Amino acid sequence: MARPTNSSEPGQKSVDPCSAAKLTGLATPVARIALDTHSATASGRTWPDRPRRASTIRSMKIDRPLLFAPQRWEWGGLDAVFSTAAPADELVTNIHVAGFVGDRIVVCRDGRYGWFLPGGTREAGESIGECVARELAEEAGARLTGELRWIGAHHCVSDRPEPYRPHQPHPEKAWLWCAAEVEIVGEPGNPDDGEQVVEVRLAAVAEAQALLGASADWMPDLIALAVESRG
Repeated sequence: MARPTNSSEPGQKSVDPCSAAKLTGLATPVARIALDTHSATASGRTWPDRPRRASTIRSMKIDRPLLFAPQRWEWGGLDAVFSTAAPADELVTNIHVAGFVGDRIVVCRDGRYGWFLPGGTREAGESIGECVARELAEEAGARLTGELRWIGAHHCVSDRPEPYRPHQPHPEKAWLWCAAEVEIVGEPGNPDDGEQVVEVRLAAVAEAQALLGASADWMPDLIALAVESRG
């Protein structure tokens, strides 16, 4: 699912102050999220706690105002606010990954949404790690070769009467953004009910920011955070 990467399509706007206040309360304390994946690099691991100093968060918001600005994702009826606080596992409905092959980032293109980071919707009973492994294979023909690191999440509130899928939390949910070392091992799986990827590119950081930023002005800031996560 490529939608979050393209949230600045027609209808995208900042949310009103009341919605922003409602969303601020969703930035839950940093939680542990079990990966529980069959991948040898992540099996048995837990999501690391990464508390940040208040001064660091303030600096990030000043340096990256587009990323931290409240957003309206009209296509999903969602008000969203980005936070570096990890959401509770049960709120995570979607995961996308900035996958690094050396100093380059894996980006995908399909005929509907353009360029996006591989990732998508979590299936019923699926762990975060299992979702990442499946989506990397389906959309990029890739697999994890290192630890999955969380960058942050868009904490969302839906104004729709029902969840997107019956097993998902509602009205609160979270879109998780991660980074990891990966490798390309084949062609995208392109399942019939998923994105039909027509190109996978290993892009330099600046190129990835330009490609992704063409449809979502906050994506260059997100990519910068992914680069910083590598240490």
